[in-house]
Amino acid sequence: MKVSRRIGQIGTRSTVAAFAAVMIALCGIAVRAQTSDHRNEIEQSRTIIAATMQKQHIPGLSIAVAIDGRIVWSEGFGYSDLESRIKTLPLTKFRIASISKLFTAAAMARLYERGIFDVDAPVQRYVSGFPDKGKPISARQLVGHLSGIRHYRRDPDPKKDEFFNRVEYYRSVTDGLSVFQNDPLDFEPGTKFGYSSFGYALLSAMLEQAADKDFLTLVREEVFIPLKMPDSAADDNRKIIAGRSRFYSLDENNVVINAPYIDRSYSWAGGGFISTAEDLVRFGSAFYGPGYLSADTLKVMFTSQKTADGEETGTGWGWRIGKDKSSRVYYYHPGENVGGRSYLVVYAKGKVAIAMVHNRTGASLGSITQISKLFVDAQSAK
Repeated sequence: MKVSRRIGQIGTRSTVAAFAAVMIALCGIAVRAQTSDHRNEIEQSRTIIAATMQKQHIPGLSIAVAIDGRIVWSEGFGYSDLESRIKTLPLTKFRIASISKLFTAAAMARLYERGIFDVDAPVQRYVSGFPDKGKPISARQLVGHLSGIRHYRRDPDPKKDEFFNRVEYYRSVTDGLSVFQNDPLDFEPGTKFGYSSFGYALLSAMLEQAADKDFLTLVREEVFIPLKMPDSAADDNRKIIAGRSRFYSLDENNVVINAPYIDRSYSWAGGGFISTAEDLVRFGSAFYGPGYLSADTLKVMFTSQKTADGEETGTGWGWRIGKDKSSRVYYYHPGENVGGRSYLVVYAKGKVAIAMVHNRTGASLGSITQISKLFVDAQSAK
């Protein structure tokens, strides 16, 4: 039985076992970097990943771990393209979905530090055509999901579901604002936390005007180039992008199928980039301490914002803030898109960054918590 067929029929008992065997066999075939100092953590993590992929029918997955700014482990598992039997490599590019918001927040922070961008100015200072909503909306609120701008509208009919958008908005990010700009706010700005990718689309239009350059160029110049992230880019359907994964979903019988076509040009800033696990940990490593950004900016970025009544939201400038069971603070963001999921975790104090990405709609990456603990515990024990 061919490998691609085994993976495509994982709903049966015999093929579940076959799929698990394939995943375990593939472990270690696409290793880019690893160190003997973390051999035990790597081997345990491989077992966790194999079980995760088998249980959730994930065709391809990649992981990278960076400690003190150095990648100590990077590995691909399974297939980035089932039909052509292309194995996942450490440099396979996956949809990172909402981790894209962190790139947007970083670009905003860079402009803020140079005095080019006022995070507390009303939207209309930069996007004059955006309708007045009765109360001012600021970039600080947009980056922290306090603006009241709505999120994607979901619908049982994929043709009406904004998550499955197929309309192209390649001319300008401002054009994509037409999807939501005339809708009422979900709440008065500043009064509630309301997750919104469209809020980031609006933020990207503001940043374009402040920097006097298109948003994708801005992110490339302020994020990808200085942080040496050569394999990160917009998920532009028009372009041939070497190493871009194919994208998959499951049907009602748990059979792997091709994910439906989508276009993310209406919200590059909120969820439209592709990247590698290696690039993501390079990015995460930039936030251990001052350097890429100043100490003052980092403090603001990683301090929870509050609603008008003083309730903490658990989110600063894009990043979410958490504590593990050992009360160690970490910064993180998940991402979910059609054809993939992503997760980035950064322990700034321990200087550990871990990223996982895969190519199947909906499959959870909760196992990154177990893997993070392995490496952070090992680092703490030194």
